[in-house]
Amino acid sequence: MAAGSEVYILGGYQTDFARNWTKENKHFSALMRESVRGALEATQIAPEEVESAHVGNFAAELYCMQGHLGAFFTEVDPAFSGLPTARHEAACASGSIALLAASAEIEAGRYDLQAVVGIEQMKTVDAGKGGTYLGTAAWFEEEAEGIEAPFPKLFGKLGDEYDKRYGLKDEHLAEISTINYANAKLNPNAQTRTWYMNKEHALCRTDDNPAIGGRIRIADCSQVTDGAVTLFLASRDYAEKWAKGTGQKLSEIPRIKGWGHNTARLKFADKIAESANDQYVLPHVRSTITSAMKRAGIEGVDGIDGIETHDCFTTSEYMAIDHFGITAPGESWKAVEEGWLEIDGKHPINPSGGLIGAGHPVGATGCRQVLDAYLQVTDQAGGYQVEGAKNFQTLNIGGSGTTSVSFVVGVD
Repeated sequence: MAAGSEVYILGGYQTDFARNWTKENKHFSALMRESVRGALEATQIAPEEVESAHVGNFAAELYCMQGHLGAFFTEVDPAFSGLPTARHEAACASGSIALLAASAEIEAGRYDLQAVVGIEQMKTVDAGKGGTYLGTAAWFEEEAEGIEAPFPKLFGKLGDEYDKRYGLKDEHLAEISTINYANAKLNPNAQTRTWYMNKEHALCRTDDNPAIGGRIRIADCSQVTDGAVTLFLASRDYAEKWAKGTGQKLSEIPRIKGWGHNTARLKFADKIAESANDQYVLPHVRSTITSAMKRAGIEGVDGIDGIETHDCFTTSEYMAIDHFGITAPGESWKAVEEGWLEIDGKHPINPSGGLIGAGHPVGATGCRQVLDAYLQVTDQAGGYQVEGAKNFQTLNIGGSGTTSVSFVVGVD
């Protein structure tokens, strides 16, 4: 059984987020199968070695009329029959919650090698129905029922709150969108890698960039995406053997150095009322970030080489900038104007393209962020590599800032 409390990341696999699995007439199980098999191949792990599996997913019961997703893992390979599995749900943070559960079991000494799958198939329904489904991540009857595009409206209100407290300019949100689309062009798995976007388009107020909810326009939104990501987490004992077998040193294998996890009240209005006298608009998100840093032994954002954050809308990335401590509260615009967020900037954010550029298969996003952090700190991110990255931090948010999870992934 596992010894010690260190949790190592051995690698993983991401499906191409530009694919439409419904149009390909492929079942939900095929999406999972490609991801898991790809991760096995990438890590040179034999199926017989896997001891447990965790699946992160938000709403397969709605999008695919399918529950009991842990059982689908056993369909991937005959060796998985009888394996202990579980499914975890926390809206858009479902993948991160699955990672937390798996890492906790390794820390407890229950298992030495675990698979974690984040998965969502969203292109099964039209945009209106999909928007209603996503509304169940809020308090449905009070914030989403009968409302068109409820989540753009909720995150539009986040921008309104920034505007009220500190001021907010559309040009800064447009620049965030522009950067994420530009980064996505460097990512071979990004959904928008072939799309056209520039700041002029992001700023335009024509039918090419219509309003979706309040100040939120099409260019401010993350994508509707089909995708799956599988990661393998391991104890120190297993990681030592695996490193030796693959010709690596244990010190070269990334580990989860720190984590943070908070859950705020469900309704957005209640969150804002609670934070009325706080310098941070979403203080529970701030606590999640700083908890991960503290557990990693990192004093502040200057000890982080890059960030993969939850830009479900440009307003959520704008919030993340000051909540990470890149600027003082309310001054996120300074980082935008100074060029700090670019891949070669002082504080790179979303070199992958983030949710806006890379895509947002809801249940998979937390796992995708951690996989990209792994790629960064092992110098395997290719065209979107942050030079010299040793510590990368993620922020994954479910609901309107309700469930927040952050990981610091790094090498010694």
